[in-house]
Amino acid sequence: MPQKKSVYLETFGCQMNELDSELVTGQLESLGYEIVDRDTSADVVLYNTCSVREQAENKAWSRIGLVSQRKRDGEEIILGVLGCMAERDGHDLLRRHPEVDLMCGPGELDQLPMLLDNIARARALELQRQAPLEHRVALGGSRSRRWSTLQAAQDNLEMLDLSRAFHPDPSARAAGRSAYVRITRGCNKFCTYCVVPHTRGAEVHRPPADIVEECRILADQGVLEITLLGQTVNHYCYTHGTALSVAGKEVAQVGPGLNAFRKRELRRETATRTTSFADLLHLIHESVPSIQRLRFVTSYPRDFGDEVLQVIADSERICSYLHVPAQSGSNRILKLMNRGYSVEQYLDFIERACALIPDVSIAGDIIVGFPTETEEDFEATINLLRKVPFKNNFIFKYSERPGTVARGRFADDVPLATKKRRNNELLAVQAEVSAAVHQRWVGRETTVLVEQISKQEQTRTRKNSLAAQGGVTLTANGASLEQTQLSETPNSVPKQLSGRTSGDLIVFFDCPPKTSPETLIGTIQPISITRSSALNLYGTLNG
Repeated sequence: MPQKKSVYLETFGCQMNELDSELVTGQLESLGYEIVDRDTSADVVLYNTCSVREQAENKAWSRIGLVSQRKRDGEEIILGVLGCMAERDGHDLLRRHPEVDLMCGPGELDQLPMLLDNIARARALELQRQAPLEHRVALGGSRSRRWSTLQAAQDNLEMLDLSRAFHPDPSARAAGRSAYVRITRGCNKFCTYCVVPHTRGAEVHRPPADIVEECRILADQGVLEITLLGQTVNHYCYTHGTALSVAGKEVAQVGPGLNAFRKRELRRETATRTTSFADLLHLIHESVPSIQRLRFVTSYPRDFGDEVLQVIADSERICSYLHVPAQSGSNRILKLMNRGYSVEQYLDFIERACALIPDVSIAGDIIVGFPTETEEDFEATINLLRKVPFKNNFIFKYSERPGTVARGRFADDVPLATKKRRNNELLAVQAEVSAAVHQRWVGRETTVLVEQISKQEQTRTRKNSLAAQGGVTLTANGASLEQTQLSETPNSVPKQLSGRTSGDLIVFFDCPPKTSPETLIGTIQPISITRSSALNLYGTLNG
């Protein structure tokens, strides 16, 4: 049987997974695989999975089940599971779905081509239906390669990042002018509700020169906006001049412990030998001036020094946007979550950020219904939301995640009905806070990276097309027109576009007459804001 060539890759979960999928796609394309957009037309079906949120995991299980059934019905497909579910569930996943041909953890994605080759060779030689288990599985677990300083230096994942094949896609959001760049992998925080440290391993920090080079390559390919990724970006700290290097080149290294960020005097003494997160931001900003927007996620509210905030304030192309999850407004719950900070420390950080960065935009995450959460704890979270000018919060109902400390330590004792009520109440409060944040922009001008024809406009276009086939079309407000008026409709109803400000606020505006919407997508445009809602801004294009 010939080697499989067409690949369908679907991604579930976070931005980290999106970047991993982009790197894997580029790697496979370079080896001759064709990437297709439908699983029914693929020889290889890969699912890049996430274990952080139950919904994303359930979707992945559903997809795996559907393809497994197709294989049982006789279709010749290679089925692979990548990412956190593969890492966490290990061989149990194979027992649940024996149709899965390969599993690859997030720390072993560089081995994916080898796994695919092993499967193809075994089938081509008809030695057996599947390759031996050890040839189908690449999982790091909590073992050597990502926890050891030496193994981190030998990590081929750095080469996967550097060899990425990025092709701006005119049909993608913002015409492919936005890209992710990883600065760290893994996490050292061990929040009790989170599986990430167990699936992605300890923090490994990339050499700053490699990060800058990747940003420069992306800029040369037309990227205007780069988002630096890490589970805790502000804990980036790279020590130079260590004995650990390869052929004189600096390599990825395991990050320092939390105490390194508490001893600020020590950091000052060693400033010439380390690159902090503030240093990295400044370095990228100055080294790659063609990048018009530089942003980062996710930040940890403790140990976020004023030096980072000052670099943001002093650098016009670094976005005034902070995604800083609070998770709860109750100190008791934060302690059970092992978050490592108090509500007072969180509010102190927000106060410093608002004082140093004009128009700073703040987003976060909140978990409701964590084990033992009382009405008093919940009210404390409501109070936190009212104190902080959050543009938005991603609010989630707590669900037990396999492999987390909380699952074994605490009973999930908050009833689902209570979680749903609290979730809805928080959403209502957040809507009030968001509306106030958006209202402050009315009457002002801001710049917007135009991302796409708005979904509302896309829906209207589809309805017009369907109605026109029956002799009727629809105006912007849904009224019908006779077939004889169809020729007038495209010019009488302006196209609506959407994009984001540097503070990640969503803006809608109409495309000017005689201007093709496609020419604006992927560009940064000045917009005068005329009105707002709890979720969006609305304006007009200047000039």
